[in-house]
Amino acid sequence: MPKVIMNEMEMLRALTRLSYEIIERNKGIENLILVGIETRGVYLANRIAEKIATIEGPIEVTSLNIKAYRDDITEKTQPAVHEDSLAGKKVVLVDDVLFTGRSIRAAMDACVDRGRPLEISLAVLVDRGHRELPIRPDYIGKNIPTSKQERVRVQVTEADGQDAVIIE
Repeated sequence: MPKVIMNEMEMLRALTRLSYEIIERNKGIENLILVGIETRGVYLANRIAEKIATIEGPIEVTSLNIKAYRDDITEKTQPAVHEDSLAGKKVVLVDDVLFTGRSIRAAMDACVDRGRPLEISLAVLVDRGHRELPIRPDYIGKNIPTSKQERVRVQVTEADGQDAVIIE
């Protein structure tokens, strides 16, 4: 039976806190770019950008498709060529759930292909543990201890019609 771990208000509070933490740790938004990992990371990155805009001003947001960089997909596709460069920028990767760390490793490879960033940090709405790689988020909305058999699903209004984090 699915259980709601975060409701709409809790998600809003977590994203607001993440926004302030990103501003504070980076001493503003100069040279900062939010990179949302497709699919739900993009929606979350846009929401964080909206919050940051009300506090500090507009911030650049872009999306990242990591399929070509995944080590668990046998059919490789060629990475898409992107014109927007990340060279010399402070990149904040944004994702919905951090689990094994393999998606984030793929995202870092994809970022470097778009130019050498000054630095890369990671913001996740949910950290559920069970890392297989030495990857740790810099900004965490909520830690949710889970078993490996459980599934954590983030729902966003833009794609799912509601905001919620569900454990199944």
